[in-house]
Amino acid sequence: MTTIDELLNQAHDCGTDGQMSVPDSWGQGRTLFGGLSAALAYRVLRNRIADDRVLRNLSVSFVGPIATGQPFGFEVEILREGKNVTQALARITQDGQVAQVLLASFGVARDSSTGVVNDQKPPFDWPEKPTFLPFIPKVTPQFFQHVDLALVDGQFPFTGAKTAHHGGYMRFKDTPETLTDAHLIALIDTWPPTLLQQLKQPAPASSLAWNMEFLHPHRPVQPDHWFAYHCDTRQAGEGYGHTEANIWDTHGELVAISRQTVTVFA
Repeated sequence: MTTIDELLNQAHDCGTDGQMSVPDSWGQGRTLFGGLSAALAYRVLRNRIADDRVLRNLSVSFVGPIATGQPFGFEVEILREGKNVTQALARITQDGQVAQVLLASFGVARDSSTGVVNDQKPPFDWPEKPTFLPFIPKVTPQFFQHVDLALVDGQFPFTGAKTAHHGGYMRFKDTPETLTDAHLIALIDTWPPTLLQQLKQPAPASSLAWNMEFLHPHRPVQPDHWFAYHCDTRQAGEGYGHTEANIWDTHGELVAISRQTVTVFA
């Protein structure tokens, strides 16, 4: 199967001049897995950003579905490049329609008299016998073939649970050569919406909008290390849910904060 590294390299080579496609194994329902599409757009955008400018914030709007197996392209626009911060935009287009918009903010490291150390740790430890979210054809997303998700807190989707949170550990099945921001973007979105555990049978759900904050500095992380993930539902109603997640590296350091607006059709 096509690996995450192969797809990110393909996006790098494609740039804004060509098109690429993604196989069905990276699909999610009728569209390309949203975390991957965001990672691909980010990879193309990153080519235009100076190396000393670190990703600080990323916002993604999932405008429409991106069909797997069909070509799509990228557009990049540098909105402003200041002394310390660059803000840029990337679009994915397919069949002449905008399917995704990504807005990223990059900033150089600066000396500062302010500082707050985050000492919040994952609310669970690695279990003695981890339980993994399985890949079940025609039930779970196709891209589950490419990730290991060890559920530690919360319940499985479609179990009629009363809870609306979950957490555990995650990594790619095929270990990347190096772990980049693009890999982490894709990995963060692999968990199913928290609200699905309240349903008693499968139903469609998707992300509408997504915001991520990336915390720096932090220690290097090896590509085969596990990341801890914990997500709470802040509110849900009228078919929409609002979730917030923390992501920790293998050292127990908080490296990212993720917020999503999700739609549930049940």
